[in-house]
Amino acid sequence: MTITSLAPAAPAGTKNYKVTGARVVRSEWAKFWSLRSSWITLGVAVFLLVLFGAVASFTYSPDAVGDGGPLGAEGSSDAVSLALTGVSFASLAIGVLGVLLSAGEYTTGMIRSTLTAVPRRLPVLWSKAVVIGPIALLLTTVGALAAFQLGSPGLDGEKLALALGDEGVLRSLAGAGVYLGLVAVFGVALGVLIRSSAGAIAALVGILLILPGLASLLPDSWNDTLSPYFPSNAGSAVYTLHESTDALSPGTGLAVFAGWVALALAGAAFRLVRTDV
Repeated sequence: MTITSLAPAAPAGTKNYKVTGARVVRSEWAKFWSLRSSWITLGVAVFLLVLFGAVASFTYSPDAVGDGGPLGAEGSSDAVSLALTGVSFASLAIGVLGVLLSAGEYTTGMIRSTLTAVPRRLPVLWSKAVVIGPIALLLTTVGALAAFQLGSPGLDGEKLALALGDEGVLRSLAGAGVYLGLVAVFGVALGVLIRSSAGAIAALVGILLILPGLASLLPDSWNDTLSPYFPSNAGSAVYTLHESTDALSPGTGLAVFAGWVALALAGAAFRLVRTDV
């Protein structure tokens, strides 16, 4: 007897493509740039970074600092602090972009198709982080440099004026880009962990902006000990030009904030693997 296979034969010339990390990254890259929200949110983040930094520099007045300063830049001790006034605003925009990149698929139901194509699941999370992190780092670093250069003419003759070649200036401006790149990855992790765009955005705002304020309710000894290790405080140490006595050093701040991001990614990876879609 002859056994005849009923499975349809593959068309001539077709190839069986394996799911590899590089192909998953290319897929996430294509999805990222095909979304209008990616372009808009990236543009908003860079625009806020440049706008607030340049305006804070041009509206700076030594007499006005004690009365509130320009655009919340009170107490700024150097031109870099003024140029990076918009980092907090940009961090919200770039963090929301990370949330939308991951949690948005759960909202639309597209995550089912994504995980069907990549059944191992974890490469999806890593690829989203690999795509958005470098993009956010590069564009926000350019934005920080632009804010500094555009605001420099407004500080001519002031004691806090600095040039791009002065010690620590480039490190601080690049540090702002590194911080914002990590914030984008943090948003991706929160989106996968919480699986709700609204919930993840609320968590992002609470962690980066509200948590440091709530720390002031703690006893002074606790606040002084714990506050430097909160995510946004540790991140701000990365791009601060002059290290204050109660803050972390740039290297330690980077390590602490990267640890927070790694912890969020670990939680997201665990939930992605252990729970259903």
